[in-house]
Amino acid sequence: MSQAPIPVTVLTGFLGAGKTTLLRHMLQAEHGLKLAVIENEFSETPIDGQLLGSEPVELLTLANGCVCCSIHVELEKALYLLLDKLDSGELAFERLVIECTGLADPAPVAQTFFAGDELCERYVLDGIITLVDAANAERHLQESIAQAQVGFADRILLSKTDLVEAPAVEALSQRLQRINRRAPIHIVEHGRIELAELLDIRGFNLNADIAPAPALRPLLPATSKDRIATLVLHSERPLDMQRLSAFMEDLLERHGNALLRYKGVLEVAGEPRRLVFQGVLRLYGFDWDAEWAEDEARRSVLVFIGDNLPEAEIRAGFAAVQA
Repeated sequence: MSQAPIPVTVLTGFLGAGKTTLLRHMLQAEHGLKLAVIENEFSETPIDGQLLGSEPVELLTLANGCVCCSIHVELEKALYLLLDKLDSGELAFERLVIECTGLADPAPVAQTFFAGDELCERYVLDGIITLVDAANAERHLQESIAQAQVGFADRILLSKTDLVEAPAVEALSQRLQRINRRAPIHIVEHGRIELAELLDIRGFNLNADIAPAPALRPLLPATSKDRIATLVLHSERPLDMQRLSAFMEDLLERHGNALLRYKGVLEVAGEPRRLVFQGVLRLYGFDWDAEWAEDEARRSVLVFIGDNLPEAEIRAGFAAVQA
């Protein structure tokens, strides 16, 4: 009998944003889940001092059944090790959380779950959670890696908001939405947040849920120019499949390495079903979704989160698709 894939949550955020505090909450909360956590040696504060040592991969089973894995080697080795111990009955866990280092790019971690057949079958990437330190965000977001961490996110958690005035928190939220308009923003207080906000996100599923409505509302003019930003394209006309394919192929060929996350729900001429697609950098997938309802307003929406994307050029290319 085939096993259901293990949902994986990737936790990222710049140095000092509160990832380890959040992990402690996830491991200590009375949630009844058996979580496995992969933590690496560059974390600011290890979850447990026993996790650190000279072994390349060390495991510690906690009292509530959760499992911590401290790695000093590549991620894939730790993933296969956990599978081996799960299959042999040495460990039991239902979900996996991976904590990235504060200076880590989430892209290679995300791509790991699309690379090998066995990893794709046994794990499913559920979502990327990014913590943002509200008290130090202005300084952190000067770093392109901190902006990229926000750009990859399916959920954004604001920490240390109690140290910042309300207008500054609102201004920061607006800035984060300009970087990533797909990700809802939540407040986390000293690592405490309902786990329902972090699990079962299905951020990498191929479906028509492109973004929550508030995330695509008009934003105030930007006061700072960030490298990472969201570009949203709309069309009220049915799209020609051949022109659409040519547009996407050209976009990925020329700017694939700059496309952090992207997703689209499209109306294709002559087709009663929605076409949905999404990707990370040059890795992408697409499929046909449910049919449009008779009383539903049909429109195409594409959301790209990228690094210095040439907006005018891309909009012109998409206009040609609609011509």
